[in-house]
Amino acid sequence: MSEINCYTDKTTGRITLTRPEVLNALSYEMCLEMEAALTAWRDDAKITQVIIDAEGERAFCAGGDIAKLYETGRQGDFAYGHRFWTDEYRLNALIAHYPKPYIAFMHGFVMGGGVGISCHGSHRIAGNSAKFAMPECAIGLIPDVGGTALLARAPGQTGLFLGLTGYRMNAADSLYAGFADIFIDETDFAAAKDALIRSGAPDILADFACEPEKPACLPGWQRAVDRHFAAADIAALTAATGTAEIDTAITRALDHSSPLAMLCTAEIIRRLADDMSVERALALEYRYAHRSMQHGDFLEGIRAAIIDKDKNPVWRHKNMQEIDPMTVDFMLSAVDGQ
Repeated sequence: MSEINCYTDKTTGRITLTRPEVLNALSYEMCLEMEAALTAWRDDAKITQVIIDAEGERAFCAGGDIAKLYETGRQGDFAYGHRFWTDEYRLNALIAHYPKPYIAFMHGFVMGGGVGISCHGSHRIAGNSAKFAMPECAIGLIPDVGGTALLARAPGQTGLFLGLTGYRMNAADSLYAGFADIFIDETDFAAAKDALIRSGAPDILADFACEPEKPACLPGWQRAVDRHFAAADIAALTAATGTAEIDTAITRALDHSSPLAMLCTAEIIRRLADDMSVERALALEYRYAHRSMQHGDFLEGIRAAIIDKDKNPVWRHKNMQEIDPMTVDFMLSAVDGQ
């Protein structure tokens, strides 16, 4: 059974993820098929825009399909992971600079790799059920697929909060943080797509845009977030003592996420301050991803969360304070001159 359906409808290129049974997890083959379709449509004068959506009620795309990454990595085969990330990141860059409207209809979980194939597009539509997150630190990886560029552009220290805690944003929060542009009620998704296909242009989306039902939390937390994450030394971040949701998120991250991944995430966001381009973000992310199996916590994170599901990872470091700055520099040093 196909994992993705790429086809044309009048002047619109259509991409639909068709793996609802696994929350439309993005496989390597899906990345390659998407890239081939987008490249062909980019050079086809008859195609005026692209729509991407997904089947099922629970997720647009809950992330990359990491089972094979774990299998090959455990066997000492790191080449598969390197190839996967190289090709996936090339797809993310293609979407970020796509010369035609790229319109993503997002519902349910939009996480990790799902962010990379939607939130770099020109028109990013969040629905009622959308839950956006970059939770990679919890499995020993870092927010990748160009996600650190989105985090770096978020208001104040919001990007650090989202990247280190993996907090799940609702639709209104995604608009505030810059992960989406438009809210459309999911009951109008089908009509909006039909209108897009008839018109061949995204201007019609304004007729369907409205305000999210659930309010955003992040604007009200901004001062607290900025206070918690303003320290020059993010390793000094301590568990919050309050009982508010933001305090709970910070404490959970410090208790359960990879200290190395958290520290490297913060350093990447810091390095992006003077260049928030997707290309710069992807280059830094690849350096960490390239080393994440052999020198990081990625395999242990997948084991604890996905394979054994004991939720009890044994990280290489107990906390961020014990990590030597040279370790971070090594994880983010150039790979093959890049």
